[in-house]
Amino acid sequence: MGRWEPGARERLVVAAVDLFTEQGYDATTVAQIAERAGVTKSTFFRHFPDKRELLVAGQETLSRLLAEGIAEAPADASPLEAVAAGLERASSAMGAVNRELAPRLKAAIAASAELQERDALKSVSLAAAMTAALIARGVPDSTAALAGELGVLAFKRGYAEWSEGDSDGKDELASYALVALDELRAASASLG
Repeated sequence: MGRWEPGARERLVVAAVDLFTEQGYDATTVAQIAERAGVTKSTFFRHFPDKRELLVAGQETLSRLLAEGIAEAPADASPLEAVAAGLERASSAMGAVNRELAPRLKAAIAASAELQERDALKSVSLAAAMTAALIARGVPDSTAALAGELGVLAFKRGYAEWSEGDSDGKDELASYALVALDELRAASASLG
């Protein structure tokens, strides 16, 4: 396979998730991941500093899309309306591959304390990106932080429901994330 063959990053992620599921995270080596993906170890390291980072492939893009959606929301949008705009924008980056990998990725994370830790850090990073984007809109810090956390919860709940749905369906992640955000908004209002 050619050294610069397109799709290497995606193949590495798919190969890693498959291997993590088949034999466990700890038992999987970078060499095995590279071999399964049809690339060299040096190609692996061009894309990822270590195997742990495969879990958060696309995190920077997701954070950027969330922040851009929030920034581009109408000026009179409430903090949660701006978060909804961010969720819609970020959801557009999630496709069939994400949906297909989700159950295997969930199983791999559940089986590894190290991956659970990395997944938690990913959530913190996504919340921080949304919080910063809201603060840039003039939302007070505590309100921005709460809205950012609700955005992460909505994204995760929506993603889980979307990935467990009909994979042949035409439904999009955004609709699931927005329903989850509405449910969280209603739940937080009932806290009194």
